[in-house]
Amino acid sequence: MSDKYDLVVIGSGPAGEKGAAQAAYFGKRVALIERNKELGGACAVTGTLPSKTLRESALFLSGLRQREIYGVSTSVKTQNLSVSAFMAHKDRVVQAEIDRIHNNLHRHKIELIKGTASLVDPHTVRVALTEGGTRELSASVILIATGSSPWRPPSIPFSDPDIDDSDKVLTLDRIPNHFIVLGGGVIGCEYASIFAALGISKVTIIEGRDRLLGFLDPEIGDILTASFRRLGMEVILKDKITKYDKPSSGRGVRVTLESGRVLEADRLLAAAGRSSNVEGMNLEGVGVKMGERGKIEINENFQTSVPHIYAAGDVVGWPSLAATSMEQGRVAMCHAFQLSYKTRMAETFPYGLYTIPEVSICGLSEEEARRKHPDVEVGKAFYRDNARGQIVNDPEGILKLVFDAKTKKLYGVHILGERATELIHIGQSVMVLDGTIDYFIQTVFNYPTLSEIYKYAAYDGLGRVARRGQSSA
Repeated sequence: MSDKYDLVVIGSGPAGEKGAAQAAYFGKRVALIERNKELGGACAVTGTLPSKTLRESALFLSGLRQREIYGVSTSVKTQNLSVSAFMAHKDRVVQAEIDRIHNNLHRHKIELIKGTASLVDPHTVRVALTEGGTRELSASVILIATGSSPWRPPSIPFSDPDIDDSDKVLTLDRIPNHFIVLGGGVIGCEYASIFAALGISKVTIIEGRDRLLGFLDPEIGDILTASFRRLGMEVILKDKITKYDKPSSGRGVRVTLESGRVLEADRLLAAAGRSSNVEGMNLEGVGVKMGERGKIEINENFQTSVPHIYAAGDVVGWPSLAATSMEQGRVAMCHAFQLSYKTRMAETFPYGLYTIPEVSICGLSEEEARRKHPDVEVGKAFYRDNARGQIVNDPEGILKLVFDAKTKKLYGVHILGERATELIHIGQSVMVLDGTIDYFIQTVFNYPTLSEIYKYAAYDGLGRVARRGQSSA
């Protein structure tokens, strides 16, 4: 077969897979290059799916959801818990996703080439084949979707076998008794809450700023931090590690904080962000402009500084979500091949945090809305006042609506609690359709459902607006 293709995709994560499939769906000849043993990138193998599956495993094995509902502790499941038992469901889910990607490529007649890619010139990709030898592929369009890897700051001694990044933590040989997490971002908070939920690990999270997850609405962030502490997690804010040592036993980690406090733990997870996978690709050599930590610079159509070379997914940086990466890959290829099928990225999209408890947000926080708009109000409803919330026993859950006090246009939705990442799409749809909170008042929700809290958050918001009018009368 000829080595000339309409499209060559480098990377099989969400952006690469979906971009390749989009072009192939419309009859383009596509090759996809993957250097790793398994398909799916960090999303399937080391990041999104593994961590989210471990969250469900922790909830099941600890019996956390059932303890207060039925008055029976099921935490005996975690006594003498082995790593293999903890990881078993994760391994099955990951393999199922890898199989799905293989089937999707086969169904779309996309040629899969295993090897490491680099650019010879703007239209030629050289592949050092995994099986030996090389191939040179000619492409009208190239999509770079090589993803990202954990960033390893030089100040952290990752050579210590008891210090992990977010990839290495999945290869634990034992469940730690004390687990330190450095970094209060999404990855750090997710893993910290997973191990805290197991109930067999002491978990300490250290964040240099004054709050965890600083991008959250502060009210939601404070509730989440309080929830972490109720799980038994120690949360240390406005402090940082200044020294790393080994305990006298020679196993584990001993750290000294700027405050002078000394902590010892079995393991430490450093969640310090991520950097783009672009090493050895010769991107700058063919004219592709790069930014900080290897991020590829793109325009609104996901074109790099070389117009027929596109980039999508984590390799371009923010927002670095699997969901947005998929859409970026699709939009990029529709632009590349002048397909009117999908011409732009949605401006409004949700974030999901698979912490315990779960959090999801869409749109503006209360603070952001007040900075941008002259008259903003909020409405809140709580799971504890909702019948389904009582059934699932989630007393901490909250939904917060941020809206315009005069027009009632919805600016933001913030949810903490059971099924937050599913519930967010109701509010997202209203925002995308430029709707108002009147929708929640006028519509009928199934009963009993958590979705019904939208109605009562809207009522609460309208009540706040009415009381403002009464007080000024």
